[in-house]
Amino acid sequence: MKELVFGHKNPDTDAIVAAKAFSYLENKLGAETEAVALGAPNEETKFVLDHFDEATPRVITSAKDEVEAVMLVDHNEAQQSVDDIAQLQVTHVVDHHRIANFETAAPLFYHAEPLGCCSTIIYKLFKQNEVEVPAKLAGLMLSAIISDTLLFKSPTTTPQDEKAVKELAEIAGVDYETYGLAMLKAGTNLGSKTEEELITSDAKSFEMGGKTVRIDQVNTVDLDEVFAREDALRAAIEKQNKENGYDLFLLMVTNILNSDTRLLVIGEPQEAVAKAFNVKIVDNKLDLPGVVSRKKQVVPPLEKAF
Repeated sequence: MKELVFGHKNPDTDAIVAAKAFSYLENKLGAETEAVALGAPNEETKFVLDHFDEATPRVITSAKDEVEAVMLVDHNEAQQSVDDIAQLQVTHVVDHHRIANFETAAPLFYHAEPLGCCSTIIYKLFKQNEVEVPAKLAGLMLSAIISDTLLFKSPTTTPQDEKAVKELAEIAGVDYETYGLAMLKAGTNLGSKTEEELITSDAKSFEMGGKTVRIDQVNTVDLDEVFAREDALRAAIEKQNKENGYDLFLLMVTNILNSDTRLLVIGEPQEAVAKAFNVKIVDNKLDLPGVVSRKKQVVPPLEKAF
């Protein structure tokens, strides 16, 4: 039976590329799958798809009317997945995040490693299964790894991620440093985005201490340019909180050039955020020098504080 393969809602480059890569691998191994997405690609991902002349995956909001089973990449938590995930059989998961709010009724293939990018894990699966990576797919996969590791600046980066990028760059015929910087900068073109687009483009929900915590990350090369729109961003976040029942919304604005982040914190309990980072919140904001990773530097201390 055909299965759909997809990453998390509000997909980033890895969520879309990992779905394409794992679908390709599974099809080579005899499965019948299609890579889809749970949202439209962001500016960075559009740059990647255009650069390698790759089709944009179709977007779905539900899957049960099409298939009975699905494969998840780059996520496992139910609130980050397709809306009808509870009505589907999950047969495969490939992920590099924490495991939470996830269970299945039947055994499954589950491969998780604490690496910087899900596509790094999938590249290892290609090698384990002795399946050749096509040049175009190699370019997409190295893009995903560069995106997730911020060109190796993120503390989530491992030697395996760096090794994978270098090997994939040879297959794709890409100067990964020059290309990677251009790709990351493409993702910081924020002027044409509305405030709602900015706060939802890379947002994920987490359950912490009985509260729903929403965390969105925006990459930029100029923090002041983003915070010039602070009043409008606050209003958009307050609207999101009210309409979706989020208790706390954290907007991470990350400068990819100096690896610093400024948090805009809307909702309650704010004292948990102050406790998590041992920093006083002033006017709903706090600066976090050296913080670039939601997965490793923001979510874990928040969980501990809650």
